[in-house]
Amino acid sequence: MNHTFGLGLGLTAGALVGYAVGVSVSYPGRAFSVTVVMIGITLAAVGFEGGNGP
Repeated sequence: MNHTFGLGLGLTAGALVGYAVGVSVSYPGRAFSVTVVMIGITLAAVGFEGGNGP
């Protein structure tokens, strides 16, 4: 697994948990979880080799 792909998956998973908690509990900065989800999905897409890697 590519490091960028793994980082993207980790960020996406963590941000989704943060978003789920933010739905029920108000905390400062909870809107950033949506931004981190977008960044995580982008990193996962960039890091996905699709079998054409080195």
